Amino acid sequence: MKTVVLSVCGFIMIALIMTLVNYENLISFIPVRSHSQVTGAQEKPKQPQSEPLRPVTNDTISYTLQNNALNITYDNGKSWVKVPVEQAQLFAGEYNGNKQELIDGSYLLTKYRTAFLHSAGSNPKNKRIVFTYSLDQGKTWHHSTVTASFTALRFRKTAFINEHFGYVIISGDRTMSQESSRVFLTQDGGRSWKETASTGVTQLISDGGFVNESTGFLSYGTINPENPELYVTEDGGKSWSKAVFTMPQKYLKIFVTAEIPTREGNRLAVLVNQGPNGDYEGGKVNGKFISENNGRTWTFSEEVQPDENQQE
Repeated sequence: MKTVVLSVCGFIMIALIMTLVNYENLISFIPVRSHSQVTGAQEKPKQPQSEPLRPVTNDTISYTLQNNALNITYDNGKSWVKVPVEQAQLFAGEYNGNKQELIDGSYLLTKYRTAFLHSAGSNPKNKRIVFTYSLDQGKTWHHSTVTASFTALRFRKTAFINEHFGYVIISGDRTMSQESSRVFLTQDGGRSWKETASTGVTQLISDGGFVNESTGFLSYGTINPENPELYVTEDGGKSWSKAVFTMPQKYLKIFVTAEIPTREGNRLAVLVNQGPNGDYEGGKVNGKFISENNGRTWTFSEEVQPDENQQE
């Protein structure tokens, strides 16, 4: 009897040992399921990392239009500030650019003033023109309305002569080779704007600017110009008159589009280029003209080669 009992106990022990071995082998083949597999939750896909912002230029103060937003940097791209302007507003109307860079003349980037000229409003045929600016490197932003109504913006330019005085020049509502152009001035750093008198000219504007708070210029003629069409104000835009050029016979219909005058001592100088179709000396030579009476009349001084041209 004792022998039988011992045999049964031995059989039971062998069976237990074999069961434990088989269980361990089974466990090693069971795949480990993640928490999401156990709970039924779906794992979130990894989000792609956004491309680092890169300045458009190598200047210390620059901008980028990456990711469909306007950001500016004051430290060559080490840190960025987002500008509260929608990218589409910067190019609305008849923009002249590729939307990869801001339109020349439509913005200011300096240590003390950052500003952007743009449209606003939902009506595609009638927009507000807005001057968005910061005086503290993007910590705070201000929006001022230049004009509450404007159609199909084409040319746009803004600049400041000093801390308080600045100007905005815009054109639009173009039909063939005709359009309207308007000039606005600020005396309080951009907080408010006042429109000047009109020149009455409907040619396409090519450029404009002021050399001081009283004296400003508007240059017309972008499609097959034949002579300089430069208008001058000496009373801060209350009135405009056409400047007179004494053009040497040699340069008739060659130097045809006036750029914006600059001051040289007690006189003004202006470069007159060859327009879009000029081919004299390769089309790159400009004529330099001098005025001794604040821009009312101009006399030829010399030809200026590209490397001598310091006016942009």
